Amino acid sequence: MDPALTPAPAPAPGLSAPATPSFWHDSLPEPIKPRPSLPADTAVDVAIVGAGYTGLWTAYYLKKAEPSARIAVLEANYAGFGASGRNGGWCSAIFPSSLTKVARVARSREAAVALQRALNETVDEVGRVVAAEGIDCHYAKGGTVVLARSAVQLERAREEVSESREFGFGEADVRLLTALEAQQHANATGVLGGTYTPHCAAIHPARLVRGLAEVVERLGVPIYEQTPVTAIRDGVVTTPLGTVRAGTVVRATEGYTPSIRGFKRTFAPVYSLMLVTEPLPEAAWEQIGLADRQTLSDYRHLIIYGQRTADGRFAFGGRGAPYHFGSSVRPEYEREPQVHAELKRVLGELFPVLRDVAVTRTWGGVLGVPRDWFASVGIDRARKLAWAGGYVGDGVGASNLAGRTLADLLRGEHGVATDLTRLPWVGHHSRKWEAEPLRWLGANLGLRVMSSADAEEARTGRPSRRAALFGPFIGH
Repeated sequence: MDPALTPAPAPAPGLSAPATPSFWHDSLPEPIKPRPSLPADTAVDVAIVGAGYTGLWTAYYLKKAEPSARIAVLEANYAGFGASGRNGGWCSAIFPSSLTKVARVARSREAAVALQRALNETVDEVGRVVAAEGIDCHYAKGGTVVLARSAVQLERAREEVSESREFGFGEADVRLLTALEAQQHANATGVLGGTYTPHCAAIHPARLVRGLAEVVERLGVPIYEQTPVTAIRDGVVTTPLGTVRAGTVVRATEGYTPSIRGFKRTFAPVYSLMLVTEPLPEAAWEQIGLADRQTLSDYRHLIIYGQRTADGRFAFGGRGAPYHFGSSVRPEYEREPQVHAELKRVLGELFPVLRDVAVTRTWGGVLGVPRDWFASVGIDRARKLAWAGGYVGDGVGASNLAGRTLADLLRGEHGVATDLTRLPWVGHHSRKWEAEPLRWLGANLGLRVMSSADAEEARTGRPSRRAALFGPFIGH
């Protein structure tokens, strides 16, 4: 292992894991103190399962619109314990399926455009709310630069911009960059070009989710932490501590959804891993770029992502960790030394000034992947069930749009029809994942295909045929 890589060590027998799940939790202004659990059986108008972004945004907008609504939020650990407190800090306008696929599923180009425009506007909506509510989450709308570091990657950048133009999005939404323009954003090695979109803000994710929880509580919504939900059925939420009866139950559990009885095959929980460096001197940032806190990625198949934190660190992450049999989610899966070492190597390859910089924390988190890589929001009034999720790792922004949409669907006896409730992800149903062992084989085959596709392209200089064949399974 690279000697500069210093991950949080795996706990020895009899010792506990790190006290908090991520650097973001470590760097909160105050220690996390869990809220009380559900005290007894209760009845509410709306029970929300999950105190991450989706659940809290839903509670926020619904309580704002209907102050008399009786709402309760149930959380297995504490607000922001899951992906909402561990992610890369991109409040983006990214949807996991392409515009072309959304148009195909919706049978409407206009619907695909409407969804993308709503996501673009959501980045500003999050900025508006955090300013209005005094949530100091280090929000900085610097946009996203995606680098092309090979001829094949540059062609993918051109294709992405071309698709965007076909759907009516112009230079103000996404533009192709020359090598020089891309390097002015992020001075990485081997850059041939790239793309830039202004529709993304860098944030401190744990500050956002913890701040949002405090706002929701101030509005009068109780958040019952340390209250794991084991079953949801016909408006009844079952926990070891009591039963909650609700007019509607909102499932907002993302990668933890398979832990709830009856939802085992709804999402595949897949891990994304991260690291963060020590604070970097200004001289290093002058070499790296990202002066406006642009978020960073490139056009390789196996996703990487990064941001410049408000305190001058480089937070960097990527896929590569395996899917675990039976949709298993365990703390030990958050520490994959080989994957974290590869992330450190890639970061040093992109920016040589970082090759010998110390990594102060490594961590991981689980995200929810629907079978067709198509996020959704919906309500089944007969089953007294509403839901949102399947963001495939791009939920910071999408969860806000989902929360606003759910609030409209939940208002009154039959909901309120709005532009949001007419968007094409509303009411979408992804088919279930296959039973094991097919689920394990398929998910890990995808990981191997995308890992080998990058190596194939580096070797041949041509687009990967295997990636093209696998593309329809991952949102293309």
